[in-house]
Amino acid sequence: MRIGLVAGESSGDLLSAGLIRAIKVRYPDAIFEGVAGPEMVAAGCDQWEPAESLAVYGLVEPLAQLPRLLRLRKSLVKRWRESPPDVFVGIDAPDFNLVLEKKLRTFGIKTVHYVSPSIWAWRAGRIKTVQAAADKVLCILPFEKSLYDDVDVEAIFVGHPKADAAPDNVDQAAARQALGLSADEVVAVLPGSRRGEIARVGEILVDAAAILASARASIQFVTPVATPALRAAIEARITAAGLSDKFMLLDGDSQLAMSAADVVMLASGTAALESALLGKPTVAAYRVGRISWAIVVQMGMLKLTHYTLPNLLTEEPLVPEFIQDRAKPEKIALAVSRLLDDPNQRQMISDRFARLRVELAQNTDQRAADAVIELAIK
Repeated sequence: MRIGLVAGESSGDLLSAGLIRAIKVRYPDAIFEGVAGPEMVAAGCDQWEPAESLAVYGLVEPLAQLPRLLRLRKSLVKRWRESPPDVFVGIDAPDFNLVLEKKLRTFGIKTVHYVSPSIWAWRAGRIKTVQAAADKVLCILPFEKSLYDDVDVEAIFVGHPKADAAPDNVDQAAARQALGLSADEVVAVLPGSRRGEIARVGEILVDAAAILASARASIQFVTPVATPALRAAIEARITAAGLSDKFMLLDGDSQLAMSAADVVMLASGTAALESALLGKPTVAAYRVGRISWAIVVQMGMLKLTHYTLPNLLTEEPLVPEFIQDRAKPEKIALAVSRLLDDPNQRQMISDRFARLRVELAQNTDQRAADAVIELAIK
């Protein structure tokens, strides 16, 4: 069995790696190839191109990368057309993968799109694109399946692997001991996994940390660096803010960093769900380029009143979120301070997030693998 894969960014890399391992349980000799991150490579995927090459950001900003991405997509189509896999799986990166899937499908290659685009949030018309591109859609959020059922697209709710991996009980004291943290208060700071996020959101979060540090005597910040290539940029911002002695940087290991924290402060994205699954009170911020934001607003692309993923999965929003012009260090720092000062509120949030973890824990890797194998051997 040969399976083509294209994953974008670190979250797609992790999803793909879990999928590869689960398929190998049933098909140990299966071959995996395509655009892969380090986790996929470790799981046994032949890397034709690093997954990081798809990590573009915003609506307008990626235009500079468009020629390179078009060449990459063209080369993948050519390679798989000449030597078709039994099935192709596009993991996230919808702007790249959906077009690729549609082209491959025209050559008779079976296709799966893993992680539904956020059609419930913006650009709802993309559901027609998915319909034309994918034989199956694997959904990680429970409410997404019904959207595809309405248009007769085969969709399967597979849950979220981070929910499967999240512990029933987070041992904060053990995490702090493992990191050597002795401060009274610990805040995990996750500025994003892409260079654009570090540039636009990272500085805001570091400035918010500076406000917190000036007001709270015994506070420590811990930041898991998503990839080694981002470390220098993050260190530079921390140094410029005069916070080098207040920050601990880790090579990855976001779960350990968040487990040690009282509150998590982050760039809204996949990390917000991971934080919630660990039961951590969270404050989120996000910014895109002004031109990208103006296009989104003027074209009425957004349909949501809340943007951070956990807020879409609970009855009431529990994550204070600061998007675009509201993403000010002072506002973010105040939201974090309020949570640090209110242990009862933190406990209430943790209890609701514990229920969310149970709702999303569906043995995701195995369910996804079963769906891919079923299509491949059909």
